[in-house]
Amino acid sequence: MVRDTSGKEIKPQPILVTGAHRSGTTWVGKILCASGEAAYISEPLNLWHRPGVMRTPVSGWYTYISMENEAGYLPAFRETLQYRYHLWQEIQSLKSWHDFLRMLRDSNIFFWGKLLEKRPLLKDPFAAFSIPWFVERLNCQVVVTVRHPLAFVSSLKRLGWNFNYYDLLEQPLLMQDCLNPFRQEILSVQQTPNDIIAQGSLLWKLIYQTAYDCQGRHPGVVFVRHEDLSVTPVEGFQRLYEKLGLHFSTKVEDAIKKSSGSENPKELSKTRVHAVRLDSRANLENWKRRLTADEIQRIQELTGDAVVTFYPEAEWR
Repeated sequence: MVRDTSGKEIKPQPILVTGAHRSGTTWVGKILCASGEAAYISEPLNLWHRPGVMRTPVSGWYTYISMENEAGYLPAFRETLQYRYHLWQEIQSLKSWHDFLRMLRDSNIFFWGKLLEKRPLLKDPFAAFSIPWFVERLNCQVVVTVRHPLAFVSSLKRLGWNFNYYDLLEQPLLMQDCLNPFRQEILSVQQTPNDIIAQGSLLWKLIYQTAYDCQGRHPGVVFVRHEDLSVTPVEGFQRLYEKLGLHFSTKVEDAIKKSSGSENPKELSKTRVHAVRLDSRANLENWKRRLTADEIQRIQELTGDAVVTFYPEAEWR
């Protein structure tokens, strides 16, 4: 038990790693847990999240949570951050051997996280629009991973991942609080359900413009560019460890080198899209062979000035 000088218990501050999906949240979250001080909890806001991890279901991608609609979420997230694993609910939901193995994995993470008083680390790209709530209501330190829109959109194109904007349009509070200025763009893109380039470009702009705008209220939010970590991973993660109050060690450094070294694949298999071992430098160039010149120009036009906020030196060729 950690206590302050007056003897009062100090609860470990949770960490939220978020940003667009396919932006490196898994890699960052795993490396931040490499010291053993934090416990990795994966995507409680994923549409298909396990009830053992978080008992409240979500109805769509990128669910927005604020004080106005938190009634079903706040108690559930507090239980998750206290490592209260809902074993019976999980058992009732099992449908496959894979589900069973995941139950063993998650319950083990919760058991050791609680026993060793680790800091809970929520890796969840789908929390990107809810950053203020996680800071204000759950006292999270927040890390936002940013990936250049060309790399992000090219990854979606390669995997054939469309995005249905009804998941955003059907959230009145999200549209009211965050996305109303973009309503017409969203409605326009929704009319072309097979246009992954337009869908991905707009989603990138919505996520990172909204995340950047909240930094005025919450200056402690940390933004980290995927490209910077890819070029100098050891130095980049060491800085991130310092900002989060985690202890960097040779064990962590070894984990970084294993995950990013040149001996790793230059591109992930489509069947293992969440793997974290990748030649990080080589991966920076993959978008160049995935996108056409016309697609690059469209992404540049659709993401607009939002890119300059994070990539003032951005090159589009």
